Amino acid sequence: MNYQEAYEKLEKYGQLHVLKYYEELDDGEKEALLLQIEQTDFEVLSLCEKKEALNPRGKIEPIEVMQLPEIEKKRDEYTKIGLDAIRAGKVGAVLLAGGMGTRLGSDAPKGVYNIGLTKEVFIFQRLIENLMDVVEQAGAWVPLYVMTSDKNHDTTVRFFEDKKYFGYNADYVTFFMQDMAPASDYQGRVYMEAKNKMSTSPNGNGGWFLSMKKWGVTDKVRQDGVEWLNVFAVDNVLQRIADPCFVGATIATDSAVGAKVVAKTAADEKVGAMCLEDGRPSIVEYYDMTPELMAAKNAQGGPAYHFGVILNYLFRVKDLEDIVARRLPLHIVEKKIPYLDEKGELVKPEEPNGYKFEQLVLDMIHELDSCLPYEVVRSREFAPIKNKTGIDSVESARKLCEENGIEL
Repeated sequence: MNYQEAYEKLEKYGQLHVLKYYEELDDGEKEALLLQIEQTDFEVLSLCEKKEALNPRGKIEPIEVMQLPEIEKKRDEYTKIGLDAIRAGKVGAVLLAGGMGTRLGSDAPKGVYNIGLTKEVFIFQRLIENLMDVVEQAGAWVPLYVMTSDKNHDTTVRFFEDKKYFGYNADYVTFFMQDMAPASDYQGRVYMEAKNKMSTSPNGNGGWFLSMKKWGVTDKVRQDGVEWLNVFAVDNVLQRIADPCFVGATIATDSAVGAKVVAKTAADEKVGAMCLEDGRPSIVEYYDMTPELMAAKNAQGGPAYHFGVILNYLFRVKDLEDIVARRLPLHIVEKKIPYLDEKGELVKPEEPNGYKFEQLVLDMIHELDSCLPYEVVRSREFAPIKNKTGIDSVESARKLCEENGIEL
C-alpha cells in the first residue's frame, strides 16, 4: 500500500490522524505504518456507536455435565478411543500464548515466567511436560501449534529454541501469530501507541482459528491429518493437554466440542459457566451471572451453573472451518490503552480510556449443536496464573504444583 492508498482508506473511516507524524518517520517506519494501515480492519470501530445493542443474551438454561463418577466408569473405554485417535495422528493441540506477563511484573511473554523455587521451572516448560506425559503414553507425537502475538512472537520462538523445546520434537511444533484489532477511544478514534504504530490488541480468545487460517497453518493441519484440535490457554500450569480420556469421551458421545470444566468454589467465582443458550451450548460469563442464575437449581436440586470452564476445549476441525466461514460476533471491552497525547508523548492511563475489540471462544461453542462439558478434578488440573500473589496467582499455582508432586 502506498501513501495515497493509505490516505484514502483512513479518510473513508475518519482516521486521518494516523498519518499526523508521517513526515517525521524514516523509510522503515513509514513502510511499517503503511503495512499496518493496509492490514487493519477499521470497520470494527463503527461498532462503538451501537455498543449497547451488540450480542444480546438469549434464554439461559442448565446443561448436562459428564461428572467424575460417570467418567470413572468408562475411563478405560474412553482412554482407548482417545489413544487410538492420537496414535492415528488425528489430534493436535493449540497453545494460546499471545499474552505478556505484565500482571506478574514481567515485560516478557507470560509463558517464559519462571515459577521455580529451587530451580528454573517455566510456564511453557510445565505445559510441555504435561503434553509429554501423553506422548509417552501414546507412543506418538502430538502436533503442537503455538499462537503468539506481534508483541512476543520473536521472543517466544527464541525461547523455545534456546530451551531445545524442553525435549519436545521441534518437527511437531508450529508457531503463528494472533491477529490484532485496533484499539480506540470511546468515540471510535483509533489510538496511536507510537508515531509509526497504531495501538492494537489481540483479537480475543475466539480469534485463534481465524489467525491459524490467515497464517496458512490450517493447510498444515490438513496435511498432518489432524481432525481434532485441543485449544488451551498458557496460564494453567496443571492442565492435561490432548488428554486421551477427554478426547475419547468427546468422540464416543459424538459431541461437536468437548469442554473441560471444574466444580466452582462459589456461585460468584470469576469463571464462565457452561449452559444452554436458546437451546444451544454456550458459556455464561461470570459478569453476566445474575443473582437469579447464581441461585438457580438443576433437576437434581443442585446449583444449576456449578461447573466453570478452564479454557481447555476440543473442537472438530471441520466444524471450525464452517464457523470461520461465518463471521463471529465482536465484543467491545473497556480497557486501559496507552496512547500518544497531543504533544506526541506516551501516556499510560491508570483508568480505562477506550475500547478493544475481541472475538470470544464462547461464540464458537454457541455456533455448534452439541457440547460435552467434561468434569476434571480441580486440584489436579486447574492452577491458573493470573496474578503474582493471592487468588489464581504464582503463589497458589506453586502450592498446587507441589501438592501434585511437581518439583519446583
